[in-house]
Amino acid sequence: MTDDVRIAIVILNWNGKHFLEKFLPSVVAHSAGAEIVVADNGSEDDSVLFLEKNFSSVRIIRFEKNLGFTGGYNAALNQVKSDYYVC
Repeated sequence: MTDDVRIAIVILNWNGKHFLEKFLPSVVAHSAGAEIVVADNGSEDDSVLFLEKNFSSVRIIRFEKNLGFTGGYNAALNQVKSDYYVC
């Protein structure tokens, strides 16, 4: 691939702070050159606060309510410009 290929890793989250704590550090560490996006699907836990405090390089897309799995991903992907998506 050439350097101008854009890759986005899009993670849909709903009340999953514990999963973000456990798995996001590895995703960030092994995803050089990719945009990492967490789409928060109306979480009621402190997932977004955790992301803001610990992962400033991660783009956060916030939805006011839970749009479901496909609705959340479709809404998130509509806001991400990339050549390739990893979901």
